[in-house]
Amino acid sequence: MAKKTQRTHKGTAKVCNVRPGGTVKIGHPGTRHNTGKKNAASNRSGRNASLLSKSDMKRLKDIM
Repeated sequence: MAKKTQRTHKGTAKVCNVRPGGTVKIGHPGTRHNTGKKNAASNRSGRNASLLSKSDMKRLKDIM
């Protein structure tokens, strides 16, 4: 019987980016589509990506 392996969660892989130092960069939610009806301040603040916290990195390490 084949060994069962953990698969990558594709939804998480599409929004997270692992940087060379091991930190994980992630965009803000709500910025993918329908941005015409959101105000300009929320669109601007959504452009800047942020880093995942260490606790979130530990939680998501297995699925990425």
